[in-house]
Amino acid sequence: MEIKIPSLKDVEQARQRINPYIHVTPVLSSRSINEITGSEIFFKCENFQKVGAFKFRGATNAVFSLSDEEAALGVATHSSGNHAAALALAARLRGIKSYIVMPETSPKIKKLAVAGYGAEITYCKPTLESREETLKKVVERTNAAFIHPFNDIRVICGQGSASMELLEVVNDLDYIIAPVGGGGMICGTATVVYEKYPQIKVIAAEPENADDAYRSFKSGKLFPSVKPNTIADGLLTSLSPLTFGIIRKKVSDILTTSESQIVEAMRMIWERMKIIIEPSSAVAFAIVLGNREMFENKRLGIMLTGGNVDIDNLPF
Repeated sequence: MEIKIPSLKDVEQARQRINPYIHVTPVLSSRSINEITGSEIFFKCENFQKVGAFKFRGATNAVFSLSDEEAALGVATHSSGNHAAALALAARLRGIKSYIVMPETSPKIKKLAVAGYGAEITYCKPTLESREETLKKVVERTNAAFIHPFNDIRVICGQGSASMELLEVVNDLDYIIAPVGGGGMICGTATVVYEKYPQIKVIAAEPENADDAYRSFKSGKLFPSVKPNTIADGLLTSLSPLTFGIIRKKVSDILTTSESQIVEAMRMIWERMKIIIEPSSAVAFAIVLGNREMFENKRLGIMLTGGNVDIDNLPF
């Protein structure tokens, strides 16, 4: 059975739906970074989004897409990070309950954030099996609507609104680069670019130590993420058949980067732009640092996807 993939019209409708609730985040540039890289870079700063990450866009679109009858029962998901906080806040804005399954090993700051948005948290063991089994019990008990972090067209379309905003500010780009984990952001981005700006190439960025999307893209066969070991903790998830299908059709290439380049990218943006970004967000810029000849004299849009950093555990 062919998988339905989202269209530009779906993203446009998502943007209208979420506009009353999200921040329209800034597009920033740095003369010194442009000189260092030899390219002209425009950073779409989703680290300034509500909950500190782009995830709020997709969660909000999913929550406000529900019928009143569906919404009355609340929403549920399993997440250790930004999607948990995003869904909890989106649910609070709609005035409904949220049920979040979180691994007991989740960072304290993220537990506090999710609780602060009013979610009912159920803790589980730090395995995918435990997360899914615990969530199943929560959904059976509450009948809440499960909102997947990326394997959901509503979520993907919400994420695509970020690149739509970027391209209204600057659209004469050669490339747009975004990180890839489960694929929500890169798929939303590619959906917008593929239909409206076909001259722009979309590049997905991934850590070498968690390169399942790269291997899947190059082979044409979906590989799971097995024991990834990267500082980019937001990019540990495998693609789904939905996101893999969109990437194969609409993404030009996937490039990987080393752990040292991720740290260098994160630090350079802190030092040169005074912007806090998390390691997963730095992966897109790290690709540029590692492939300077490819991007020299090009105009680049880079999605800075989040800024939720554990200040007590900086990598430098």
